[in-house]
Amino acid sequence: VQLQASGGGLVQAGGSLRLSCAASVNIVSINVMAWYRQAPGYQRELVARIGSSRTRNYAESVKGRFTISKDNAKNIMYLQMNSLKPEDTAVYYCNALIQDLTGSKDYWGQGTQVTVSS
Repeated sequence: VQLQASGGGLVQAGGSLRLSCAASVNIVSINVMAWYRQAPGYQRELVARIGSSRTRNYAESVKGRFTISKDNAKNIMYLQMNSLKPEDTAVYYCNALIQDLTGSKDYWGQGTQVTVSS
């Protein structure tokens, strides 16, 4: 499974960005897809995740501002980020968790940089 993240960039505080994560497989087969982020000097943290039934979870820090979604027909997951803050600056990674009879495995994209200026 290969994941390709894109859509990062430089934006002013209060602005918006939409990240995309294109998968090399049918994402219907993926149990959970998620976005994580890692800022310099900090551990990687979960931002949002979406299950196969489209159940969504968000970090408290992004609730009401970020929306995770996916397009099964295009095999793409999105993260719409609104009202961006400087503290949202980080490298954003997409993640896929696949569970089968042999166990579970995580797959990661290469990351896309998001920089929010004050």
